[in-house]
Amino acid sequence: MKHVAFLSAACMLKDSPEARKDYWEYDLEISALAPACRDAGIELTTHIWDDPDFDPSRFDAAVIGTCWDYMQKPEAFEAALEAIAGKTRLLNPLETFRWNQRKTYLKDLAARGAPMIPTLWADRADAATIAGAFEVLGSDDIVVKPVLGGGAWRQARIRRGEALPDPENLPIAQCMIQPFLPAVSEEGEYAFLFFGREFSHCARKIPASGDYRVQSEYGGREEIHCPRADELALARSVLECVDGDLLYARVDMLRGLDGRLALIELELIEPYLYPEQGPEMGAAFARALKALI
Repeated sequence: MKHVAFLSAACMLKDSPEARKDYWEYDLEISALAPACRDAGIELTTHIWDDPDFDPSRFDAAVIGTCWDYMQKPEAFEAALEAIAGKTRLLNPLETFRWNQRKTYLKDLAARGAPMIPTLWADRADAATIAGAFEVLGSDDIVVKPVLGGGAWRQARIRRGEALPDPENLPIAQCMIQPFLPAVSEEGEYAFLFFGREFSHCARKIPASGDYRVQSEYGGREEIHCPRADELALARSVLECVDGDLLYARVDMLRGLDGRLALIELELIEPYLYPEQGPEMGAAFARALKALI
């Protein structure tokens, strides 16, 4: 029996005083992954990434799982992963984490031909930057996101002429600014899940009425999406822009103003795997993990 640590965060445990509103997503995910791994001869057990008692040398590998507090303490998280990678196999690999943790990786993917949403990069989300973004992007409705972050953390939608959000609701430092795409409210986003680069399933993420954020903590919901051949080929083409071993990958796409899907993010660090929309995802994950360890 192989032993693998599934790294999570204290905020994802339902009995924790700091539990997130979406803690139950960890429960759904590990409930799908652990039994399938056990059937494949792998004991997958959860460990908190910043627990001082966690000893990665006892494991054949460590999987970056639902570590959904890392954006609040990025330096500590990177240091922890470096230490873990020095004692066991880290999946996805440390070099992949370093590249994927900052959304500037999207520049690399654009250079390699991935279908992208027009994006303005800036050092800060101040009034002058946001005012200029309306002009540069040719849009009266924009979305501002932190370069380092996830789950709509410190992300804001801003319309021309509106007062800016409070500073605590805007990116702390470097940011990316994109035009708001109506399809996110009308159609939702698509999450294509791959394990060992093999396609597993696709979830359509739909925001609550009146919102554009698709995460469950904001009222978003998901349903199974059976992608057309051209949609799946486009998602695969994004993944082909990245080299190296990948245990998991999630390609998030949204329909642009031209009617074609474009890349929102390529999640290679700690993506939610949407187990409810992929009934076979546990087995697919276990096969990919077994092949890598």
